[in-house]
Amino acid sequence: MQGKIIIFSAPSGAGKTTIVKHLLSVNPQLSFSISACTRDKRGRTEENGKDYYFITPEEFKKKIANDEFVEWEEVYEGAFYGTLKSEIERIWKSGKHVILDVDVKGGLSIKHFYKDRALAVFVKPPSIDELAKRLTARNTDSASSISSRVFKAKFELGFEDQFDKVIVNDDLDRACAEAEKLVNNFLKTESAIV
Repeated sequence: MQGKIIIFSAPSGAGKTTIVKHLLSVNPQLSFSISACTRDKRGRTEENGKDYYFITPEEFKKKIANDEFVEWEEVYEGAFYGTLKSEIERIWKSGKHVILDVDVKGGLSIKHFYKDRALAVFVKPPSIDELAKRLTARNTDSASSISSRVFKAKFELGFEDQFDKVIVNDDLDRACAEAEKLVNNFLKTESAIV
């Protein structure tokens, strides 16, 4: 079996993480690719080696210098995120397909790198106002952080047409069902985009 990659990207708060968690719960062929980042854990729910590999900026820069990332980005000033090549290989060696939850630029970089082996899905919020409400309701970010995330989201929405598929997350159950169908169809194909 040739391993494939399913990429979910979206502005922060659009629901990509929830959709990815749903897909992992219903599809045993998928394994989550854990990204590396330099930010602190959010609350008590995030775990090192499960949600992210939490590393120092110095460690991250060393891995960049050693060409250990498929993609990486300084998403916010001083906040680096990236996908380790070793993580993709680890999953493929286990006989599973990779599913990623990454920012928009990272998603496009991975799609460009793996081409037809990857399905890139953009999760779009129903509106910027709804996105701001979701970020506020999470109660994990400061007002200034929410403001910068909303500003960045407006920019990121301009990239949706570069993705293979777009899911509007205005109803979570419907969005999850649509994601399931896209992923199942993609995994059945030899290498073509669904």
